[in-house]
Amino acid sequence: MEVNRFSLLPVVVLCALTAARFSYAAGNKADVVKHLNRFNKPSVKSIKSPDGDVIDCVHISHQSAFDHPSLKNHEIQMRPNYHPEGMNYESMKISSENQRPITQLWHVNGNCPKGTIPVRRTRKKDILRASSVKKYGQKSSLSTVAHPSSIDLDLINQSGHQHAIAYVEGEFFGAKATMNVWDPQIQQTNEFSLSQIWLLGGSFASDLNSIEAGWQVSPDLYGDNNTRFFTYWTSDAYQSTGCYNLLCSGFIQINNEIALGASISPISKYHSSQYDISLLIWKDPEQGNWWMQFGNGKVLGYWPGSLFSYLTDSASMIQWGGEVVNSASDGQHTTTQMGSGHFPEEGFGKSSYFRNVQIVDGSNSLRAPKDIATFTEQPNCYDVQMGRNDGWGSYIYYGGPGRNPNCP
Repeated sequence: MEVNRFSLLPVVVLCALTAARFSYAAGNKADVVKHLNRFNKPSVKSIKSPDGDVIDCVHISHQSAFDHPSLKNHEIQMRPNYHPEGMNYESMKISSENQRPITQLWHVNGNCPKGTIPVRRTRKKDILRASSVKKYGQKSSLSTVAHPSSIDLDLINQSGHQHAIAYVEGEFFGAKATMNVWDPQIQQTNEFSLSQIWLLGGSFASDLNSIEAGWQVSPDLYGDNNTRFFTYWTSDAYQSTGCYNLLCSGFIQINNEIALGASISPISKYHSSQYDISLLIWKDPEQGNWWMQFGNGKVLGYWPGSLFSYLTDSASMIQWGGEVVNSASDGQHTTTQMGSGHFPEEGFGKSSYFRNVQIVDGSNSLRAPKDIATFTEQPNCYDVQMGRNDGWGSYIYYGGPGRNPNCP
């Protein structure tokens, strides 16, 4: 019987496609395993958090920061040389003993011993939620920082990122603020809502340097809707450098109490109790590293100055406020909330705020910013207002519900 060789083509093609898929899956699996091994360093102790996280206590010298080529022989700086509040490190530690402990959910079930840092364990399912294995832990290259001097609606629609911020321009060596913590509702898993401080250097093009810290709700990144403390950095406008938390080499942690990416508790409630966190980021004028403090006296670690180009000198803009992703998947604006999900005019107990907003000046002193301004792309969706009083110093209220009758 004669066989038509052309009738075998679909079978051959099917086999080839199957083999290709198998090869890709195998390669993808190998990449996932490689990344898991890179993220999850050997630990001396592991703690199961009530929210399902596992916190690994990793020896401080084994953290992933030292995978960075420029940090291979880096000597850990265990404390800053200078503090902008005019206090030395020892007096900072003494003053923090009288402060109410900062709470993360994993603290319920244990603590990491001295000489280690708490690292949220990365799981296979975390990596598989990312658009690609290599992009796990990174913002999209379409991510945009709020650019107050020009509103490009095409760019807003393309990136989907919207902001409600206060900002200052000039020469700065740090920033500080206290922000209340909420659990905004997210419409879709590929969207997020965050509130943070940005320290920016360079232009808003491909060379942008940014250090960021605050709280966020990001289902894609964490696999849930918990409110989590986070950090981010980039030296090339989110193109290839930097990441969230400890998901790449860069940030060097020295603190054994606070886990980057871990859930914050308790959370503020509408017209009820308010809970806030204080963040301070400043440059050590002697070593050139950018330090971060969470709460009062809890110095977490630093970004080495060698990671950056423009931020090796100073920041040219500071921003405080909120950001959301509006995917507009159904042709309408997202219902993802910013902050509390309520507009600024509702005020204390209902809206989200930053209080005691300050900058670090060239003399390494904290002071209220001058010429502070506000910016939002679509005020009918998310808005921002600022003010000043004796108790709160410079402050802003910000946020909103997203889609509403005035924001279709």
